[in-house]
Amino acid sequence: MSAQPDLLYSEEEEALRAAVRDLLADHCDAPAVIARTESDAPHDLAAWKALSDGMGLAGLLVPEPLGGQGASHREVAVVLEELGRAVAPVPYLTSAVVATEALLAVGDEELLGRLASGRTIGALAVGLHTAPGAAPKAVHVEDGLLRGEVSAVADAAVADVLLVPADDGGLYAVDASAVTVTPQVSFDLTRPLATVTLTGAPGRRLGDAGPAVRRALRAGAGLLASEQLGLADWALTETVRYLKERKQFNRPVGGFQAVKHRLAQLWLEVVNLRAVARGAADALATGEDVDIAVAVAQAYAAGVAVHAAEEALQLHAGIGMTWEHPVHLNLKRAKADSIAYGTAGAHRDAVAELVDLRAP
Repeated sequence: MSAQPDLLYSEEEEALRAAVRDLLADHCDAPAVIARTESDAPHDLAAWKALSDGMGLAGLLVPEPLGGQGASHREVAVVLEELGRAVAPVPYLTSAVVATEALLAVGDEELLGRLASGRTIGALAVGLHTAPGAAPKAVHVEDGLLRGEVSAVADAAVADVLLVPADDGGLYAVDASAVTVTPQVSFDLTRPLATVTLTGAPGRRLGDAGPAVRRALRAGAGLLASEQLGLADWALTETVRYLKERKQFNRPVGGFQAVKHRLAQLWLEVVNLRAVARGAADALATGEDVDIAVAVAQAYAAGVAVHAAEEALQLHAGIGMTWEHPVHLNLKRAKADSIAYGTAGAHRDAVAELVDLRAP
């Protein structure tokens, strides 16, 4: 019988949270993030350097002998909660989680050490919308040269190395300088997408793509729930704070019963989201019932994160429609995350398959 998941935070995890939140307060305050989305360089590489080089967070999932921290998915989940709260424009999920998990699957120690240091940024050349278990688009390989195109690759613009699935069943490491990266119009300006075009790019075969991609996308989906938790928790906290200060008819808006009901419902949803997100992180860390925990988390997380952001926008009386207020960043990230690593509907279908409760 499976052990009960540990949904609580340890003292070490709370200390990690406080340290990451302090760092992001210095590097990723809302005006700075908004200004960066208006520039030609949306990624905050200074914040990435502080997280990876200064705190060693890029290597949390990498064993210590390979230059990492040898931590677990539980600690990574805490980091992603804080990155979600700040809508931080850093390639943490794509490099420190998804690309790292793919390399752990194939056992490439040299690349793992480089990614763990944070000095090399990796990206899995698979569309951000691809769900765990789905077949990713594979490029053609012949004589070690790769040809093809992959669209909707998150954070490809800042990647130093791309992990590319090929039609021979292999996963190849390709230097980013050997490919053409064309930015796409992204709804979430803090996590840009791009099309990667390979026209005879040399690649080094790392191992079998199938298991590596499945493992990477499963970890990405499971830990994305923690980012969505951070988004939803920020939206609820900021909305409650605003409604305590905003007055109408000489009383705080938050004191009106109809508003209280909406906030109470949202609080319940966020609490439930915390439970499924922590459950997914703990399952990934322990290896217990991973597929079902990840599918349940993603079947629930997207709707809550989007609802929290929409409620924040409405209960701020539309102030979030102004570019200067960070609510629009939160809403765009929540909407983009709702289709990342599979939609909620795809994950509900996965849950039905896993527990043998398919629709008639």
